[in-house]
Amino acid sequence: MSASERSFTTWGDAETSLAFEASPRSVRAVLADEVVAGSKHAMLLHESGYAPVYYFPLEDVRTDLLEESEHETTCPYKGEARYWTVAVRDRRAENAAWSYPRPAPGTPDLGGYLAFRWEAMDEWYEEDDRLVGGARDPYHRVDAVWSDRHVRVLLGGVVVAETRRPCLVFETEAPTRYYLSPDDVRTELLAPSGTSTACPYKGMASYWSATVGDRTVEDVAWSYEAPPPEQPKLAGLLCFWPERVDVIEIDGRPAP
Repeated sequence: MSASERSFTTWGDAETSLAFEASPRSVRAVLADEVVAGSKHAMLLHESGYAPVYYFPLEDVRTDLLEESEHETTCPYKGEARYWTVAVRDRRAENAAWSYPRPAPGTPDLGGYLAFRWEAMDEWYEEDDRLVGGARDPYHRVDAVWSDRHVRVLLGGVVVAETRRPCLVFETEAPTRYYLSPDDVRTELLAPSGTSTACPYKGMASYWSATVGDRTVEDVAWSYEAPPPEQPKLAGLLCFWPERVDVIEIDGRPAP
């Protein structure tokens, strides 16, 4: 879809923009093994400052699984939202679906569409690929590139990782991240923390805490053990938060 086919609305000083565009992908939302919404005509709403959201045509929603809620919210840009609880057998997702039946003037035409709170559903799919962490923005890039840069990670005055073969990840609107092979990390200083997060582009991340001397830093690094097929280079590599170590050096200088 070309830029000219996308619908944009901008609000003066607020510098808030909306784009509502047709997705070419078949999208499904599942709760308790029931497809609550499934469409080959879903729309993707882009709102500045937020992750994109799928909106389904009402005719592609199992409205028999919806119970109208008294909950309402008002968005200064999109208007008043009505909510529904999704009920599948003994499972209830309270206020998990919403729509804007009368969108605010100048807003893309959201009427006739319904959206679902991502985490309230058990599973999401684009075509037959399962999604984690949220809808993927088709204009978002994640490039993983092998490099010969000299990377050192210091914590408590100790070099906890050093390599000349990092994988650099360049991601839209994110700082460069440096992923390192466990062979180049002092993994004896690390312990799994139990924390996990989901990224729509890189998959499920596991976190590691580091102990150097009497100092322990929680969730200092993360790794993607089973990234999606689009990011095979990241499998098993470790990446450190620059804010949680003393410094990450790149070619002898602190990382920007």
